[in-house]
Amino acid sequence: MAEVLGVSIATVSRALRDSHEVGKEMRQKVQDLAKKLNYRPNPFAQSLRQNKPKVIAVVLPNLVTHYYSAVLDGIEDYAQKEGYAVVAANSHEDHLREMRAIDNFIGMYVEGIIACLAQDTTDYSHFEEIHDMGIPLVFFARTCLPHLFSSVVSNGDEAARNATLHLLDNGSRRIAFLGGPNHLDMVKRRKHGYLEALRERGISIDRSIVVNGTIDYRQARQAAIDLLQREDRPDAILAFNDILTFAAFDAIKSLHLHIPEDVALVGFSEGESSAFVTPRLTVVQDRAYETGVKVCELLLKSIGGDKRIYKEVLPMTMEIRESSIKTDVDNHTAAHLGIDVGQ
Repeated sequence: MAEVLGVSIATVSRALRDSHEVGKEMRQKVQDLAKKLNYRPNPFAQSLRQNKPKVIAVVLPNLVTHYYSAVLDGIEDYAQKEGYAVVAANSHEDHLREMRAIDNFIGMYVEGIIACLAQDTTDYSHFEEIHDMGIPLVFFARTCLPHLFSSVVSNGDEAARNATLHLLDNGSRRIAFLGGPNHLDMVKRRKHGYLEALRERGISIDRSIVVNGTIDYRQARQAAIDLLQREDRPDAILAFNDILTFAAFDAIKSLHLHIPEDVALVGFSEGESSAFVTPRLTVVQDRAYETGVKVCELLLKSIGGDKRIYKEVLPMTMEIRESSIKTDVDNHTAAHLGIDVGQ
């Protein structure tokens, strides 16, 4: 454009920014030509020239689920308010893709990274490298290396305890736990709460109905079917997340069992779909959007020079519906457990 108009590149740049350092007539000529050529400035390139990329990166395990998309919404809204752009990568629950995404983001000179571990990540060396390079990073939900990085998690242990007590208070006696990989801290927290509730009520723990497998719909559905085809089948299931919740729901239906009369069901789920199935599902809900806002806030604090390591814990809520109640829940029980009774 500078060559066509016979002016300097600096003049064109100022005119595109509508700077008063360039006369009105020249500004109009530049802007008209830019429109004709369909020119768009590259904000990332501009930020590199200023040594201020103002870009942060996010690595998610499964972007198609409502939970992670809601977290990303929170991140993007907070980042935009603070003048940052967001780039995201989906690891598809694969640690190799996760590592490649981290490498790509390093090459893009992002100012910081937000991450949630892929379910098969057990080697954290790529995150240790991030720390050694001085690149700010904050985890959410599935975390590691707590001595190095800040994190935002939910109170999954307490929430799972309350959910298990709710099932026991409403007629269930033999409750199975359908979980993800046992090395994930998120799974450990929820399983711990489930086990604590059983111990609290003096119920023997049967490890054969505590299932920790892959976070995969088909595999979880088969695991639930295997549980329900036992002679001593469980009369309730507590499911780790929305994928496993709906896998269990489908498994129960496929065996022509009734919810909650034959098998009660409570799941951890963020989406609204749990209210639109029959029977409607009792769910423990993450505050996904708020998680995104908080994790982005912590990352920008780190980018700004705050060296403290934070561990933020966001409380979860329970929405009680038909799938968990073999007997009526009374208001006293609900108040004692600190849960919301949905309409």
